[in-house]
Amino acid sequence: MRILGIDPGTATIGYGVVQANDDNFKLVSYGCITTSKDQPLEMRLKEIAFDLEILVNKFRPDFAAVEELYFSKNVKTAISVAQARGVILQKITELNIPLASYNPMQVKQALCSDGKAKKDQIQRMVQMLLQTDDIPRPDDAADALAIALTHGHCLSNQSLYQTA
Repeated sequence: MRILGIDPGTATIGYGVVQANDDNFKLVSYGCITTSKDQPLEMRLKEIAFDLEILVNKFRPDFAAVEELYFSKNVKTAISVAQARGVILQKITELNIPLASYNPMQVKQALCSDGKAKKDQIQRMVQMLLQTDDIPRPDDAADALAIALTHGHCLSNQSLYQTA
């Protein structure tokens, strides 16, 4: 099954696509959707939706997984990123792709068995699970791959329980 992971943002939206077969994962693609800070927010949101549809049409994922937002300080940033996440959720739903959401602690737990794992630990696990020579860059894309891998693990675990 093919999984699209998305790390929401306004200026940079990370995406990662993996092919999952039980607990075996193969890297398909990763990168970022970017928008210009010089554009009004509504145009940036429109661009995110447009570019996301192009990605979905190109990679044809069976599932999508989006990171839930976690902010502790900058409310203005949180609001614009929440709006971008809403556009992402709406577009994925419009394209009839089953959707899951994971918070950062769930991603850390799924990949490192430690909900308090550091960012570099997550990145090394992404590199190891996808057998890449280097840690995927930029960080937004690596985070999106981590989200896709998390969903792959969750789907694999569900299938184990369904067959038991």
